[in-house]
Amino acid sequence: MLDSGKHAADLFAANRIDAEGRNWTYLAYGPFDTLEAYRAWVETVQKADDPLFHAIIDRATGKAVGVATLMRVDAANGVIETGHLNYSPLLQKKPAATEAMFLLMRRVFDELGYRRYEWKCDSLNAPSRAAAERLGFIYEGMFRQATIYKGRNRDTCWFSMIDEEWPALKRAYEAWLDTANFDSSGAQKQSLSASIKRERAA
Repeated sequence: MLDSGKHAADLFAANRIDAEGRNWTYLAYGPFDTLEAYRAWVETVQKADDPLFHAIIDRATGKAVGVATLMRVDAANGVIETGHLNYSPLLQKKPAATEAMFLLMRRVFDELGYRRYEWKCDSLNAPSRAAAERLGFIYEGMFRQATIYKGRNRDTCWFSMIDEEWPALKRAYEAWLDTANFDSSGAQKQSLSASIKRERAA
């Protein structure tokens, strides 16, 4: 879980690599100008159960390099969402970024037994929309004028995956994350999208 004492300094430093603050464009908060301001924000959000913030740790360095949450928990209907995704430049486009999403999915379906896992994003957030589709979420539509943040309108795109789709997705992720799928330089041999397509067709 996200912890200000353990993770705030590492995350602040990692996020500062994004000097223009683009990572914060589609979040309702940030960027943070000082470590003190960021730590104060972490101290507030780490107390909540919904959204439940997770720090994403780089195993090689032991440092936090990103944040993700489980949120909008609807246990009665078996529905849960991921959100507040903020991947620093140290995590972006790395296998660990995909592995972090896989670990959350596995928790949602295998450990918690939920039926539906949701991903929502600003319709203007093209990278988030592309990520959802690459990760195996199915596009369901757009909620127009869903909310307002940072003084602007947000049309929200909805994506989901459901429990009956999970076994094939899980096989695809495990195959993609296998060390045999990466060459000596760390480049993937087969894309995650191709793995998902193959398993869905099986």
